[in-house]
Amino acid sequence: MSPRRSARNGGSGGRRSGGAGRRGGGRRQRSFLGHLVYIACVIGLWGIIGIAGVVAYHFAQLPPIDQLAVPKRPPNVAILSADGSLLANRGDTGGQAVSLKDLPPYLPKAFIAIEDRRFYSHFGIDPMGIARAVVRNVTSRGVAQGGSTLTQQLAKNLFLTQERTASRKIQEAILALWLEQKFSKAQILELYLNRVYFGAGSYGVEAAALRYFGKPAKDVTLSEAAVLAGLVQAPSRLAPNRNPDAAQARGQLVLTAMAEEGFISAAEAKTALSNPATAVRPRGAGSVNYAADYVMDVLDDFIGTVEKDIVVETTVDNRLQAAAERAIVEELDRNGAKFGVRQGALVSLAPDGAIKALVGGRNYGESQFNRATAAKRQPGSSFKPFVFLAALENGLTPDSVREDAPINYKGWQPENYSRRYSGPMTLTTALAHSINTVTARLILEMGPQAAVRTAQRLGVTSSLQATPALALGTSEVRPIELVAAYAAFANGGTGVIPYVIRQVKTTDGEVVYKRTPTDLGRVIDPPYVGMINGMLHEVMASGTGRKGNIPGWELAGKSGTTQEYRDAWFVGFSSRLVTGVWLGNDDNTPMKRVTGSNLPLEAWTQFMKVALQGQTPAPLPGEPWRRQAAPVDDGEGAAPLTQPLPPAAQGSAPAQAITQPADGGLRPPGAVAGQRAVPPPRRERGLLEQLFGG
Repeated sequence: MSPRRSARNGGSGGRRSGGAGRRGGGRRQRSFLGHLVYIACVIGLWGIIGIAGVVAYHFAQLPPIDQLAVPKRPPNVAILSADGSLLANRGDTGGQAVSLKDLPPYLPKAFIAIEDRRFYSHFGIDPMGIARAVVRNVTSRGVAQGGSTLTQQLAKNLFLTQERTASRKIQEAILALWLEQKFSKAQILELYLNRVYFGAGSYGVEAAALRYFGKPAKDVTLSEAAVLAGLVQAPSRLAPNRNPDAAQARGQLVLTAMAEEGFISAAEAKTALSNPATAVRPRGAGSVNYAADYVMDVLDDFIGTVEKDIVVETTVDNRLQAAAERAIVEELDRNGAKFGVRQGALVSLAPDGAIKALVGGRNYGESQFNRATAAKRQPGSSFKPFVFLAALENGLTPDSVREDAPINYKGWQPENYSRRYSGPMTLTTALAHSINTVTARLILEMGPQAAVRTAQRLGVTSSLQATPALALGTSEVRPIELVAAYAAFANGGTGVIPYVIRQVKTTDGEVVYKRTPTDLGRVIDPPYVGMINGMLHEVMASGTGRKGNIPGWELAGKSGTTQEYRDAWFVGFSSRLVTGVWLGNDDNTPMKRVTGSNLPLEAWTQFMKVALQGQTPAPLPGEPWRRQAAPVDDGEGAAPLTQPLPPAAQGSAPAQAITQPADGGLRPPGAVAGQRAVPPPRRERGLLEQLFGG
C-alpha cells in the first residue's frame, strides 16, 4: 500500500473516529438528559398513581357517593316564657337554624374575611390558600395559619371527626369537592354558619349569639359579628366571656381583614373598633333552667320524639321567675350559714295549675337536681289541712272543740312544738297554731285512710302511708304536688294538674300541640271551701303565718316543720296565686331550728309581695263560715257531747273526755246515747277518689 493511500486511509479512519467520537459524545449527552426526563416522568407517574391510590383508598372508606347526604341538624327546642321572650334553648345545638337572608350582611362576610377570602372563587379546595398557609407557617416557625376552606371545614363538621391526621385531611378534601358540586356557595355558607362550633355547647351562629351576647344572630352588631367570626379558630381560648382581651384582639384582626377585602368601609371599621363587643353573663347559671328542664321532662308526653326545630310556649312568668330566684337565693345567702341550711325550692301556680315560677335549687350551675319537681320530702304540718278538711267533711265544723292534751296511742305520743298544752280549743285555733295533739286526735277518730283519700283527691300523687303519724306529715311528697293540692283551696274546690306548656309549634308556624283546659273536677264541696279557707286564713291572721301578711290581701296558708328540723315549709295562697317554699339539705342533715314560720315564710312573703304587686285584691273563695245555732235537745238547748278516744289513746292528763258543741261532730259507734247524730252532707266524688276508692 502506498504511503498516500495509507495516509488517506489513516485520515479517513481518523475522521470516522473523530465523527464517531462526536456522535458517541452526542449520544452520551442526550442519553443523560433523557435519563433525567425519563426518571422524572416515571416518578411523576408513580406519584400520580400513588396519590390516586391513596385518594381511592380513602374515598372507599367513605359511604357510596350516591348515598351521601348532609346529616340532619339536631333539632333545637326554643322555650319561651308567657310573654314570648326566650327562656332557654334545649337540644344538642343550643340554638335554632337561621337563614342567610335573615342575617345582617356583615355577619357572613366576617367569616369569609378571616377564614376563606377566596371562598367565591375556589372549587372547594384552595391551592393558593394552602400555599400561602405553608409559607406563613414556615416563616413563623409554627402553625400560624390553616389552609382549609370554609367548605372543607363544613365537610369536617358534617361528616368527620376532629382528629388531626393526613387521612382525615384527604377525606375532608374529597368531601369538600362533593359539597361544591352538590350545593351553591350560598347554601354552603348557610350550612357552615348553622353547624360550626363556637364553644360552650353552642353549634351555629344563632346559639353563639345567644350564648355570648344574649341576643339572636340577626341583631348582633358589627363588632360582635367580628368576635363571633374570630371565635371559631379556638373557641375555648377566644371565648369573650372568659378571655375578653384575646377575643377583642382577634375581633380587631377580623375587622381589619373585612376592610382590606372591601366588605366594610374604613369608617365602619373604625366605629366598630371604638365600640368593642361585651359578652353578657353566661346563660345556664340561673334558676330558669330548672323550669326549662321540667319542660323537657314533660314535653315527650305531648309530642313524642322531636324531629325538627320547635318552639314551646310556656306559662312561666319572667318577672315572677326572677322574683322567685331572688327570694330563695337571698334568703340562703342571708341566713344559710347561720342556720345550717344549704338548699331551697319554690313553686308558684296560678289557681288553675299553670306554673308561673319554679326554682329547683340555690344554683343551677352547681346542681341541676330539681328539688321542686323531683325531691321527695316530709311535709310536716303543711299536710294538716288535708286532715282538717277530712274532719270537716265527716261532720265537724271550724268551731268544733278538741282537747289539747298529752296523747298516747299504742306507744305513739305526738307532742306540740312548744311542749305545752292548752286544754279544749276549736279546730280553727288548733290549725292556726299547728297543735299536734288535736290533729292526732282527729286522725284517730276518723281513721288515717280518710286523710289519705282527701289528700289524693286534691292531687297528692305520692304514696301515702295510712298510719296515725300521717297527720303530722310523715309521708314524703314533692313540692310541686303539695302546692298543686293547695290550689283547690285557692280556686274554690277544683282539683288541678300542674302544667307548664301552653302550645308547641314548629319554626314555620305549624301547631304541634295546644293545651285544652283539663282538671280533676270538683274535689271540695262548696260549704267546705269557705270553712277550710277561713281556718287557713286564721293561720295568717293570728297563727304561725301571721308575719307573712300583705296589706290589702286576704291570704291563707300553713307552715310545716319536720322532726329535728330536717325540712321546713310554708305553703300559702291568695285568690290569685298559690306558692310553696321548701328549705332543707340534700343529705337530710338537720338545720339549726329552722321552722316553716321563720325562713320559709320570709322567702314566701318576699316573693308574694312582688307577685301580687299591681293586681287587684280579691277575697278568698268560698262563703265565709258562720256558726249556726246548735240543735235543741228536749227544749233545753245544746248538750255537750262527751266522746272518749279509743282506750289505747288515753293519756295521763286529767281531762280525757273530749267536749264539743252539738253543732256537729264525729259520731262513731259507741257515742253517748241520746245525742242526735248529724250525717255528713252528700257530695260528688272526685276523679282520684273514684279511682282509688273512698
